[in-house]
Amino acid sequence: MSILTKYSFYNKIYIVVCTILTRIFYPGVRLIRFPIDIRSFKNIALGKGFTCGHKCRLEVCNYNLPKSIKALVIGSGVEINDFVHISAYKKVEIGDNVLMASKIYISDLNHGNFSDNEIYDITVPYGEQPISSKPIVIEDNVWIGESACILGGVTIGKGAIIGAMSVVTKDIPPYTIAVGIPAKVVKQYDFDSKTWKKIN
Repeated sequence: MSILTKYSFYNKIYIVVCTILTRIFYPGVRLIRFPIDIRSFKNIALGKGFTCGHKCRLEVCNYNLPKSIKALVIGSGVEINDFVHISAYKKVEIGDNVLMASKIYISDLNHGNFSDNEIYDITVPYGEQPISSKPIVIEDNVWIGESACILGGVTIGKGAIIGAMSVVTKDIPPYTIAVGIPAKVVKQYDFDSKTWKKIN
């Protein structure tokens, strides 16, 4: 059964137009639902089969990077839904077959360094603070729920699930479910029983 059978007449036309535009402007990508905001495309690598919803924003904020440097790398088979905002300064790397819901924010940068014991001049406006950046790695086959926020300096392990509206500030181990603000691991996949086990 064709995927188009589940859409209204208007949406069928919209998908066909988006498919044509995707083939013209982003060859190798499966489908981009326009409009989309892509900034510094020369520093972005989109994997084969990439699919995104409408009104997404993909950007590399370090405008001085040479073309050879890819600060935002998205693997093969990645699907992101509407209104996803991914912002990279040095490195945001997303593995293969990652699934993202809508309204997700992922960014490796801050206006200033807020780490413990770092000197911070509070008299300087936030917009003028020096950019600090910590890399983000999202490994293969991760599922990120609606309105989640992924902050700099974290690795989300292979096969992990991030619950809706969670804020990820620390590493998430592979094959776990993490929820909350800040996100904490609540379940771990048990390969022997093939079930998700609650973590106390």
